Amino acid sequence: MMKNNKFFILLLIATLVATSCGPVVFSSRPNNAPPPWFYPNRLEMVRYVYFPEYSIYFDLTMNNYLYLNNGVWVRVNVLPPQYRHINLNRSRYVRVKNYRSENIRDYHNKNVRNNSSKRSSNTIRRRN
Repeated sequence: MMKNNKFFILLLIATLVATSCGPVVFSSRPNNAPPPWFYPNRLEMVRYVYFPEYSIYFDLTMNNYLYLNNGVWVRVNVLPPQYRHINLNRSRYVRVKNYRSENIRDYHNKNVRNNSSKRSSNTIRRRN
């Protein structure tokens, strides 16, 4: 009888300790570091980075590139040969703020195409 009580108390304490540790979160995507051209020592709350000179996006969440190929947005981990000459460390980019959706086509059609014909007073400085 005494052994059962000790076992029950020990089991109860172990359960209380295990549940008081907080939730354990498992993610299907490992935390990948951002690419070296994207402020490696700075936290940014954006999902996409846009390279306007090349019409290429980089998805920081999925850690891949998006580019337009024959009217279709394509996701790849490594840029294809026609883009490999680009030095992204030296390229101008724009942080896409307040857009977290998977469908980059909608964002591009609403924001980039419409704004490309308008003159902007905003200047985007090239980072060194």
